[in-house]
Amino acid sequence: MTTMASVSMPLVSGLRRLFGNRAVLLGTVILVVVILAALLAPWVAPYAPNKLSIVNKLKPPSMTNLFGTDEFGRDIFSRAIFAGRVSLLVSLGVVAISTVLGVILGVAAGFFRSLDAPISRLLDAMMSFPDILLAIALVAALGPSLSTVIIALGITYAPRLARIVRGSTLVLRELPYIEAAVAMGLPTWQILARHVLLNLASPILVQATFVFASAMLAEASLSFLGVGVSTDMPTWGTMLASGREYMNNAPWLMIFPGLAIVFSVLSLQLLGDGLRDFVDPRLAKES
Repeated sequence: MTTMASVSMPLVSGLRRLFGNRAVLLGTVILVVVILAALLAPWVAPYAPNKLSIVNKLKPPSMTNLFGTDEFGRDIFSRAIFAGRVSLLVSLGVVAISTVLGVILGVAAGFFRSLDAPISRLLDAMMSFPDILLAIALVAALGPSLSTVIIALGITYAPRLARIVRGSTLVLRELPYIEAAVAMGLPTWQILARHVLLNLASPILVQATFVFASAMLAEASLSFLGVGVSTDMPTWGTMLASGREYMNNAPWLMIFPGLAIVFSVLSLQLLGDGLRDFVDPRLAKES
């Protein structure tokens, strides 16, 4: 009991310090609302996302349709909630792929001196292209679909994580306990698993939140440009694209999907900034 209490006290105090930041608390609340709305979409949404009602097309927001209707009479509120599912699914997939690739490339470049130069040149070459252009090129090469968007964005954002991991690994590699482990003849995989990867968890977690936000915005951009997921699937980007023609007569077609993107990305940025300051308090003091 004493051991459990001693472990839980630092955890509680750490969470209290993290969520004592109002910006972090606000971002977390918004993100939880978005996630819950997406998970409970079939029960929260009053209508099916693709239910047509031509007689009710372009209706302004009302008690019947909270966010109004689009050019086909579909309920904007319902479509925005279901679109959140797609955005979260894509972002989670992108974070998973970019984290795996970034950790492998970053650790290999930072720990093995012979691999540093070629991997660093590869990362520099990938980061020399704007993210959205590289994503469009990959989607065009693989073919537009939900899975290819996830793969393309995962590859696009992997260099961001790889550079962070590489820099941290270069520092860790020179620490005395790492050198001692190498001198003792411990297997390389054991050194990487026990001493390197565990110490990389914090910077990876912080960077993953920023990648999550960037992936969400990139998915909306690809869908807006018509090179993202299938148009049969509601996304915030496709909703914005279809609402352009009616921007003057029915501005709600673009306002509400746009606000969904803004608040979702903002919540992740606030959470990421808070985690960064929590992991390294020196950054908070400098800012």
